[in-house]
Amino acid sequence: MQTYIVERTDDSVTLAFKDANLTLITPLMKELYDDEDVDLVRYIDKHPELEDRRLYVRVKKGDPIEAIKKASGAVSEYYSALKE
Repeated sequence: MQTYIVERTDDSVTLAFKDANLTLITPLMKELYDDEDVDLVRYIDKHPELEDRRLYVRVKKGDPIEAIKKASGAVSEYYSALKE
């Protein structure tokens, strides 16, 4: 799965996913929802065969990319702990 930035502002970012796998995106969204600094999380799936799926994140404070990195780290840590 490839990820790229579609649009970025000071308080939001829209990421797109080529060959998106909801198995990974769903727990990422949950972590973002649980972050008190995150204001809004939206998953956009217009037509998966015509357009890449997207994730929109807006933060109350801080950097939206850092919020996504933090959530990604938590998801990675969770799944790594399951392997042990």
